[in-house]
Amino acid sequence: MTSDPFNKPRRILLKLSGEALMGKLDYGIEPQMIGRIAREIAELNREGFELALVVGGGNIFRGAGLAKAGMDRVTGDHMGMLATVMNALSLQDAIEREAVHCRVMSALTIHQVCEDYIRRRAIRHLEKGRVVIFAAGTGNPYFTTDSAASLRAIEIKADLMLKATKVDGVYDADPMKNPQAKRYDVVRYDDALTQKLGVMDATAIVMCRDNNLPLRVFNIYNEGDLLQVARGAAIGTLVY
Repeated sequence: MTSDPFNKPRRILLKLSGEALMGKLDYGIEPQMIGRIAREIAELNREGFELALVVGGGNIFRGAGLAKAGMDRVTGDHMGMLATVMNALSLQDAIEREAVHCRVMSALTIHQVCEDYIRRRAIRHLEKGRVVIFAAGTGNPYFTTDSAASLRAIEIKADLMLKATKVDGVYDADPMKNPQAKRYDVVRYDDALTQKLGVMDATAIVMCRDNNLPLRVFNIYNEGDLLQVARGAAIGTLVY
């Protein structure tokens, strides 16, 4: 794993929120959006990039929300993990329609629909040119898919983690609420923690920092940005 965030990466982990799959919908999966993401992933795969993904489930179910309403948190989180499996399977289908081999590996055992997550097998899939989608988070309640993304990126020795969001980088305030918010081109992990910039949850940030894993935050709704970021363009915000 490289400690130089400016090197062109070879192995990339892309963190997709469940909301990214909604496109213009209020709920669920928009076929046009997931198809466009799949085409960009397929293009990078054909260029020789080794791509792994972690996907959230907020477009279908968010366990923390129902926990606040009284549901048992562990039950809610397990339901959220199953939502990520549904999203992972939909992405797998879209990617394979682009004639690219793809594997879903789940932290929960669901043999009928996907493989178990085994680190060495995941790395072997990547080495063989397959896209790998990690589902069900870490398999443990109370951990976010951001933490799962950091963990999987470190385990597979990714050169770079990409976080696809609804905004074009990291700001000093919420740009949706404050039009005067300032966007950062570069942020240190320690500053992201101390200033509570909301890049990812604190556990995820600490894991990235302690393992010298660079992160780039960009807007997945800007068509083509994923391609440019993977190729080394300075789009969005670099956190390292």
